[in-house]
Amino acid sequence: MLAVMIGSFTSYATETLEAAPTSNYVKKGNLISVSDSFGEVIYSGTVNYSGALTSLFNFTQLKDGKYTVEVDRDYEIEINTIEVKNHLVSYLASSRKVIFKPLVRNENAKLLISKLDLESDNMNVELYYEGELILSETVKGSKVLNRVYQLDKTLKGSYTAKITSNDRVFVENFRI
Repeated sequence: MLAVMIGSFTSYATETLEAAPTSNYVKKGNLISVSDSFGEVIYSGTVNYSGALTSLFNFTQLKDGKYTVEVDRDYEIEINTIEVKNHLVSYLASSRKVIFKPLVRNENAKLLISKLDLESDNMNVELYYEGELILSETVKGSKVLNRVYQLDKTLKGSYTAKITSNDRVFVENFRI
C-alpha cells in the first residue's frame, strides 16, 4: 500500500479540484509533507520538478479523509488542508496558513534576525556559543522580530541561533 501511495505521489496525475489555491505552485527542491488527520506523516520528500502541486502529486489515490499538505519553501512554509472523497480532492480554502521563516544573517560579528509572525505575539530567541546558552530573549506583543546582536569578534567558533515561534523551532548554525 505504501509503495503504491509513494508511486502515486511522484507520478504526474490529473485530478478534479474544487477551489484550488492559486499559490499551489512548487519549485524543484521545495520540501513537501502530507499528514493524515491523526498528524501522522504519510509522505515526506523533495519536489523533483517545478509546477502545480496538484499536477505533480496525485492525491486522488488517498483514502477518504482530510490531509494536511505542507510545502517548505525558501522563506515560508505553506500549510493547506485537502479533503479526499470518492477520489475527488478539494482544498479547504479557510484552512490555508503561511508561516514565515526567520531570516538570520551574520555580518562582521553582528547577528541580524528578522521574523514576521502574524498569528502569535510570542517569539523566543536563544543564542548558543559552542553549545552553551549565551542569550535568551522572549519578544512579546509584536508580530515582527527585528534584532541585531553584537557578538564578541574574539570568540571564534560555532554559534547557533534558535528561534521558537508558531509552535515550531527554527535553527541556524554559523561560525565566526
